[in-house]
Amino acid sequence: MTDYKNLIDGEMVDNGEWLDVLNPANEQVVGRVPACGKDELDRAVAAARWAFKSWKKTSQEERQQVVQGIAAAIKDNADELYRLLTSEQGKPHQQAQQEIYGAAGLAAAQSTLTLDDVINQDDDTRLSRTRRVPVGVVGGIVPWNFPVMMAIQKIVPALVAGCTIVLKPSPFTPLTTLRIAELIKDVVPAGTVNIITGEDHLGPMITEHPDIDKITFTGSTATGKKIMEGASGDLKRITLELGGNDASIVLPDADVDKVAEQLFWSSFSNAGQVCIAAKRVYIHKDIYDDLSKAIAEYAKTVVVGDGSQQGTGVGPIQNKKQYERVLELIQDAKDNGYKFLTGGDKDPSGTGYYVPITILDNPPEDARIVAEEQFGPVMPLLKFDTIDEVIERANNSEYGLAGAVWTKDTDKGVEIAEQLETGTVWINEFMQLSPFTPFGGHKQSGFGAEYGVDGLKEFTYPQVITVKRDAAV
Repeated sequence: MTDYKNLIDGEMVDNGEWLDVLNPANEQVVGRVPACGKDELDRAVAAARWAFKSWKKTSQEERQQVVQGIAAAIKDNADELYRLLTSEQGKPHQQAQQEIYGAAGLAAAQSTLTLDDVINQDDDTRLSRTRRVPVGVVGGIVPWNFPVMMAIQKIVPALVAGCTIVLKPSPFTPLTTLRIAELIKDVVPAGTVNIITGEDHLGPMITEHPDIDKITFTGSTATGKKIMEGASGDLKRITLELGGNDASIVLPDADVDKVAEQLFWSSFSNAGQVCIAAKRVYIHKDIYDDLSKAIAEYAKTVVVGDGSQQGTGVGPIQNKKQYERVLELIQDAKDNGYKFLTGGDKDPSGTGYYVPITILDNPPEDARIVAEEQFGPVMPLLKFDTIDEVIERANNSEYGLAGAVWTKDTDKGVEIAEQLETGTVWINEFMQLSPFTPFGGHKQSGFGAEYGVDGLKEFTYPQVITVKRDAAV
């Protein structure tokens, strides 16, 4: 077991108080991290505030070089990092590799983003331009499902925009992030990136800290609402990427054999612990029986187990609290007599947070397993008749994060996509995000954007400078 330290003002430090981090596959301790409170947070924020004075004045080229150094550090140590990620998060090695290399790629790509001045007026009367200036010190709060990707998703645009950051990983999955902190401590100027760990009470401290100018958070809608309350005291800028109950719509012309496997992984990647995973799959009545059978048959070929073992396709739920919630939703479905195509029973081994792959056969629209975000290896399949009907059902949710349409007629797919009340809709694919394309939610799935120039702007203020020409002074 290894003790991992925090990064504050360019140094790896601890306070002598520790939190245990468990491997969800076997519930064994795999590492310890500092249990930080107000003192450590104040030190980190003060370091970020001091570093901001000089960092905001750096050139775009200097910032790009630093961020590219972060990307290289992650990529060069990917083998170590993905194994560590699996040990604390539970996802299979292949998916952990994808996250680590994806984080390195994201950093490298976003280092190329720029925010150019916009000329508003240029005539004999005046010259007016809008420039983007960094917000200041950013507080980043990261979830446990994609801890490395989400950390980079907050660190990199903050730095590129000229901000400094204090980042809090989830107490369930801080190890890989702190190892990356150790790898980059001599890459980033002291104080520009600070990473501190602590229990849930540390989050509100960050949100309410008077010397933090912006909060960027990924997590549940319930927590997002609390962050809005905490940030309201001094009108902090906030970006919230929150929950989703994402709908996939499968039209009758879809090729059953081709889409069955894709639909399975759209729901069960990372054991379903993905904000943009398909949480509700609507299948046209003409192909419902064939496609539901094909998905269930494919599910039988996928191994649920320890993510470090070769051949595992679906790992454990990351933590006990979420594990118990998923079991509660499954039990509710059983109590109501809903039909299961696969799963429905708790793993009998008693060790690790494993939930068998669970697929439900056409439960009612108001079932909890449909109406709530499961965030686990659960897929309700739902039958529909008409396009208007399924659009209405898909939109009947407090969430609006993402969705997908599956059809050979891509024009029809786009027509349906344009009627869905979500921030992102894919046609014939799922969970495809680009460093250059904005991503954000509608309704209670949050607001603001991440990725692309729109995401970069979230870390800046617009400033307009106007020069009056031929003025008598």
